[in-house]
Amino acid sequence: MVTIGAYDGVHRGHVAVLRLVRELASARDLRSVCVTFDRHPAEVVRPESAPCLLTTLEQKLELLAGTGFADTCYVLTFDEERSRETAEEFVQEVLVDTLRARVVVVGADFHFGHRRGGNVPLLERMGADLGFEVVGLGLVAVPGDPAGTVYSSTRIRELLAKGDVAEAARLLGRPHEVRGTVETGDQRGRDLGFPTANLAVPPRICVPAEGVYAGTCVLASGEEHPAAISFGRRPTFYEDAEVPLLEAYILDFDGDLYGAPLKVRFLEWLHGQERFDSMEALVAQLDRDVAATRAISARAS
Repeated sequence: MVTIGAYDGVHRGHVAVLRLVRELASARDLRSVCVTFDRHPAEVVRPESAPCLLTTLEQKLELLAGTGFADTCYVLTFDEERSRETAEEFVQEVLVDTLRARVVVVGADFHFGHRRGGNVPLLERMGADLGFEVVGLGLVAVPGDPAGTVYSSTRIRELLAKGDVAEAARLLGRPHEVRGTVETGDQRGRDLGFPTANLAVPPRICVPAEGVYAGTCVLASGEEHPAAISFGRRPTFYEDAEVPLLEAYILDFDGDLYGAPLKVRFLEWLHGQERFDSMEALVAQLDRDVAATRAISARAS
């Protein structure tokens, strides 16, 4: 029993598909296999318009394994050679020769192969000859949502781009998480009494809109602390910063994190980036952000 997809974000819709695959596999005494890619295919075939990623490959595999619904996660390298492979070659090589698929479960709008030449009807035709069934699924709707919202990686990216991390978390089934390594900054926060961890985020990873957020940080030890998070160009100090900075003031923590891995999780938007006329005004706002973060984190825990 095989399902194929980018599975970026491993959101609640993905989990529902994986659960169905697990149920179908169990009913037929088959193993459930999730086929995904080491990068988003668009990064190779149309890099100029490829979407930012909700998860790194490491995160994605952790989340897929955490569902408990896939016996195996099979990661395909997607490179120039793979992008030139025809749909028919993909089916023969991956589904038949490698995985010996008996049932293939994909989205109803699934396309694959060179120039997206493969689709569900082609899979069905080939499956009839090669001995596998095909199940095409529509997008999974959010239960009880009057607006008819569906679980979608594209929709989650749109929400993050607006700073709506709370709604993004509802579709993901967990707070959006950005991982990176703590790097040395200009230590302005330390001078103000709010030392921050500056995060070097891998390229192409989705970071929410510039602003200030309540969230949490998970240390390498596994400890999770409330954190007031800022993503922006720090207008109080810089008039023309070209690159926004992701930094987190971690509550109830005092230690050296330089060079350490850190997970930053976004719970709620607090406000946009602001320019303050004095350090006193900035510190007063930081105090309010910390208080709000503590309250939001307490409600979420």
